[in-house]
Amino acid sequence: MRSRREVPQLPAETGLVVEDTTSGFCGAVLRCERDCVELEDARGRVRTFPLRHAAFLLDGDPVTLVRPVRPAAAGVPRSASGPVRVAGTRARTARASRIWVEGKHDAELVERVWGHDLRVDGVVVEGLDGVDHLAARVAEFGPGPDRRLGVLVDHLVAGSKESRLVKTVRTPHVLVTGHPYVDIWQAVRPAALGIPGWPDVPRGVPWKDGVCQALGWVDRSGRADPAQGWCRVLGAVASFRDLEPALLCAVEQLIDFVTAGSQ
Repeated sequence: MRSRREVPQLPAETGLVVEDTTSGFCGAVLRCERDCVELEDARGRVRTFPLRHAAFLLDGDPVTLVRPVRPAAAGVPRSASGPVRVAGTRARTARASRIWVEGKHDAELVERVWGHDLRVDGVVVEGLDGVDHLAARVAEFGPGPDRRLGVLVDHLVAGSKESRLVKTVRTPHVLVTGHPYVDIWQAVRPAALGIPGWPDVPRGVPWKDGVCQALGWVDRSGRADPAQGWCRVLGAVASFRDLEPALLCAVEQLIDFVTAGSQ
């Protein structure tokens, strides 16, 4: 039996030119943060790819990109999102720009991981209670060059209701990003919860109820207990390492967008 060839791991150093095997996009590494890598092609187009499960080619040979190992000073405290924690600094006065998320759980998860960073940057996260009226809400907000808006959307995949609603928002002062998961719960890595994977929920069954039943997160009467379930999910998140790359990339893009050009 022919032995399976091991794909070498390669640090994603700035300037390294690779090709994404799925899309065919070829470019040089601009930066690599957490679980994402940004590539810029010869035309100046920039795309972000998750490192995890992504396959690249270097001079025609397959490689797996990994974050470069940087020497870290001993005892340097870091925030849950990864950067060096800013000590002795008061929260900045809230800027006019905002980040919107769909619901309470989304807001709590973003706060758990990025809360420190957002307070230092003066960025407020607000809940939308869904995106059914997104275009009207954006119009009410009145985005502009100094009043940017970032929106994080659940289940942002081709053909979904969410993707259709997002297309109605057309302004350079608003950036909408999202993740492919039905609910923000799925953006937490199963390993963080000690489960093999998120269970499949039959069509017609409320997703959170189906998950709770499958995982035994029920009340004394045996009924699904989403409140208990969310406590378990949020409690399992200690840092960015407990989240899926799709969510990490989406939130980082929003933070960069609403703070662009600020001092």
